[in-house]
Amino acid sequence: MSDLLPIVLLAGSLLGTADRPWGPVVPCPGSAASCRGAPVVAVATPASSSVWKFTRTQGTKDGESFAAIMKTADTTQSDPDFAGLIVRCAPKGKIDVLVALIRPFPPRSHPKVTIAASGGGTLTFEASMAAAGAAVLLPDEVSALAAGKWQTTPSLSVVVRESNSEIKGTVALNGLREAYNSLQANCSQ
Repeated sequence: MSDLLPIVLLAGSLLGTADRPWGPVVPCPGSAASCRGAPVVAVATPASSSVWKFTRTQGTKDGESFAAIMKTADTTQSDPDFAGLIVRCAPKGKIDVLVALIRPFPPRSHPKVTIAASGGGTLTFEASMAAAGAAVLLPDEVSALAAGKWQTTPSLSVVVRESNSEIKGTVALNGLREAYNSLQANCSQ
């Protein structure tokens, strides 16, 4: 799971645990509901980047927890500063999509993100920063793509541009449908 550690740590900061000490990432021993209260939980799966990872992180309030799914970048087709993709539960039943970065951009920046689906189609969005600039929060319309069209798309190529800096990456989307459905089922828990 070492290839996943940077993105799991970033997910923890995105989900509200950046100020807590980190122990090892441990598999959830039971159902997702039994994982509540665990600092970070990753489903026990091979350490391959071809698998979506599920995490549940305890919130700051008693009994509060947050869920996310993550996919690491295809390292053979990505810049070293591109970590992967995060899809997380957000307030009011919303789903957020974020691009995880290793090298942060300034927290108040609004990078341009271009996403090209392997099946065709390229879209460019203005995004905002999350997690002290280490993740790019994509606009709500991207969440609709993750809920639909991307579930039958083999991969995405992503380019994040801010000022004179550019970070490129590719993420395989195989397994997104199942992971997304599992995330939705866990968002209200």
